[in-house]
Amino acid sequence: MKFPSLFSSLLMLSTICLPVQSMATPPAPFYDWSGPVTDAPGTMLRSEPLKATWLPADTGKAFKILYSSTDGMKPENKVPVSGYILIPSGPAPKGGWPLVIWAHGTTGVADVCAPSWMGPAARDQAYLNVWLKRGFAVVASDYQGLGTPGTHPYLLYRPEAYSLLDAARAVLKQHHFDIQNKAMIVGQSQGGGAALAATWAFPHYAPDLNVKGAVLTGLVTAIHQDTPELNEKRYTTVDAMDPAFATLRLAGTDQAIHPETDPSSLFSEKGKRMLEVAHNGCLHDLFREAKKLNIKTGKELVSRDITAYDRDMTRYFELPDGHLTVPVFLGTGLADNMAGTTGQYGAALALCKAGSVVQWHKYPGITHSGAVNYSLPDSEQFTHDIMNGSPVASSCSDMTPPGPIQKPTPNIPFNQ
Repeated sequence: MKFPSLFSSLLMLSTICLPVQSMATPPAPFYDWSGPVTDAPGTMLRSEPLKATWLPADTGKAFKILYSSTDGMKPENKVPVSGYILIPSGPAPKGGWPLVIWAHGTTGVADVCAPSWMGPAARDQAYLNVWLKRGFAVVASDYQGLGTPGTHPYLLYRPEAYSLLDAARAVLKQHHFDIQNKAMIVGQSQGGGAALAATWAFPHYAPDLNVKGAVLTGLVTAIHQDTPELNEKRYTTVDAMDPAFATLRLAGTDQAIHPETDPSSLFSEKGKRMLEVAHNGCLHDLFREAKKLNIKTGKELVSRDITAYDRDMTRYFELPDGHLTVPVFLGTGLADNMAGTTGQYGAALALCKAGSVVQWHKYPGITHSGAVNYSLPDSEQFTHDIMNGSPVASSCSDMTPPGPIQKPTPNIPFNQ
């Protein structure tokens, strides 16, 4: 893969392909599992061929999947979770296709925002197609409560980790998919945090999975430290969040943690209008509504003090520690004004401090969205080394702070 041709292709896609839009129609009966889930986590409940215009060009076969997983909010329970699998075109290599476990970024909390239903945006279509061309099958989870019954526990590490790992377990048991138990966990933004959580959790939750490493961009996470090195701003505190993301936190995260609370009781009058959009639309609908209502900050959404909710959110959001058993690639755009750069730097430091192998790449002028595809040449080398058992260079001995948020560089694919 040569970067100039990749760059040109991505630039064309970013110009002519619009993001998949949310739809008012509720998800099809495929997602509706009304009875109890009795099968062990990682069991396929149903699957069907996936025919869609959004499928990446190098997809050979695609299937929508519904599988069992551990309820990340009540681990004694099991829940149905939906997703999809993409199989590369052409004959499988001996032993089957290696696997990418893909963790998507924020789409919303309404069922219509499940990527297996509405499809990923053009940026992610392009990204996943590169992984297919690299010779990986891709299994993607919608995450608990997104498409399927129940509240989507937005950003919370246990539900997302379990959803991702059980998706891999479920497809590995299906011999007709022709995949092998040799996996990379890959994610962006919300999915970066989810992928990190799955990488942290698999040794004790799913030790049967042969996870080799992880590739994360635009990382949204927090890692518990008894003596933190940075006094970093938390982008997951409602007051500090963009109003669209803050609405999703209140409607998804806080509702999952506090199911006894009427979510509308937290919202101002304008906030209640945003909540209605969140229940029926997706992230871009919330961006439009916030602009229409002239809401600038998450603080304007609430009608009462929610300090206790912020505190509880941290408890469910924060990884217990930063020790990983496999190497991790972190790609950070230095023009990332959505997730911020200080938090990504802080996460890299915490992972290194815990003894993890971290390869951190900083990209001047690249935004939160732009880092996904811009990082592909670097992640290709990282992945090649991982899959072939070669040593992976670590950045832990020479990390430096990212500095102030930069201005985006123009004419870079998806670098809006």
